Amino acid sequence: MSEIQISNRFWVDKDGKAFLGYGRIRLLEEVSKTGSISKAAKSPGMSYKRAWQLIQSINELSDEPIVERSIGGSGGGGSLLTTRGKKIIKEFNRIENLCDKLLKRELEKCCF
Repeated sequence: MSEIQISNRFWVDKDGKAFLGYGRIRLLEEVSKTGSISKAAKSPGMSYKRAWQLIQSINELSDEPIVERSIGGSGGGGSLLTTRGKKIIKEFNRIENLCDKLLKRELEKCCF
């Protein structure tokens, strides 16, 4: 007997521009984990330039900064997620989980 699965991806647009989606949230999670945009970019296999562009876009569309950078110094630079950034990740993941549950429940009702 074969198993049927259902998958879903959603994204959030703001002012007609892509704001958040699965890939951007995973990137933000990696920034939170590593403290570095460069290291965060390696996990999904993207270039630093692309990761920086995505984070810059997220920050520009947000009412408050999501990622803050510190430049150089004796300990080197780094990046960290703001409180708002952490809340956005949590809420995005919550909505994603709700969507998954809804789709799975609906899949059980249908005749595929």
